[in-house]
Amino acid sequence: MNRLLHPIGRRYERWLENWENSLCFRDTNRIVRPFDYGLEWAKDWPCAQGLPLDESKPVETIRELNRRVIRDSGQFFAYTPPVDFSLAMHSGPRTKNAPLHKPSLGQNGNGRSVSRAGNWLTFTSPVETPFPENNRARAMWFPSANSKGRAVVLLPHWNSKLPQHNALCSGLARLGVSVLRLSLPYHDERMPAELNRADYAMSSNICRTIDATRQAVIDIRCCYDWLQQQGFTRLGIVGTSLGSCYAFLASAHDARIRVNAFNHCSTYVADVVWRGLSTRHIAESLAQQTDLETLREMWHCISPPSYSALFAAYPKKSKFMYTRFDTTFPVDLSEQVIANAHTYKWPHQVKVLPCGHYTMGEFPFKYLAGYEICSFLLKNL
Repeated sequence: MNRLLHPIGRRYERWLENWENSLCFRDTNRIVRPFDYGLEWAKDWPCAQGLPLDESKPVETIRELNRRVIRDSGQFFAYTPPVDFSLAMHSGPRTKNAPLHKPSLGQNGNGRSVSRAGNWLTFTSPVETPFPENNRARAMWFPSANSKGRAVVLLPHWNSKLPQHNALCSGLARLGVSVLRLSLPYHDERMPAELNRADYAMSSNICRTIDATRQAVIDIRCCYDWLQQQGFTRLGIVGTSLGSCYAFLASAHDARIRVNAFNHCSTYVADVVWRGLSTRHIAESLAQQTDLETLREMWHCISPPSYSALFAAYPKKSKFMYTRFDTTFPVDLSEQVIANAHTYKWPHQVKVLPCGHYTMGEFPFKYLAGYEICSFLLKNL
């Protein structure tokens, strides 16, 4: 029987690999951008105070920045909560001069007024970048009529576009979980006019990538400030791909996040970028100036394993999902995440789907993933 199944399995794997490649490379606007250490992006980081940003020794300087971040990550991801939260309704993606409409109101699980789906929460990001568009954080609001105080922040994948992930948000709202779908830094209307892709969120600019990650984590935490203001008390997070990395970093630094769904999981950011299918154009630029070991050291402070012990310090329940044929988040890196979960004794569940990174977003796998996420949140939130 095994000898009969083996060639069938191989054909299935080749079929999925071809499907993955076709989905990945249908985007033809990837650009190999120049490598840059980007030390100017670090000047406002708390850990950079008193440290000369020596451009003659960039690797040593960035290594020291990483050591400082990891040593005092609470300060690195600290922020002053926004005071300009604004909730408004409009019919589609916001454009310049588009009128905003008074939001329609429902009630959350505690009887307080909240807006119905289609509303956008906006606020000034505590992290200021050179791009005004990116400095205004945005999250689409999907309230549930019967949330009982339950809400999650949902983080899409890298280069996600509206309305991707909206169906999952709507489904969760119908099931009794309110959702804030956060637009990641440099995504959607946060994307600078000079870009066609969210290239500044993850790129061959070392410190800009760290800064974008810091901004993402802080913006995520701001969303929980707003949710608490609305009376939500049972709080979780859902992250996919890059959003999963951001979700782990945010949860490790915020005790309010008690339930985590990590859709695609991996360890070191450097390894994913260096080996992954969808980041070949970034790896091509990186390989001209550095090697994997050095890159891992320079991006250590934005990699989940750096905060495994901190994540274990809070009582949390987690679900880790990955795919058996993933060529974007290599499978061995996902398996290392599960090994860490056992080592640090995180309460967790694991689900491995028989597809790849991109094919998880296709029929029938997207429904399997959606079921796993929804059932886990309903049971544990």
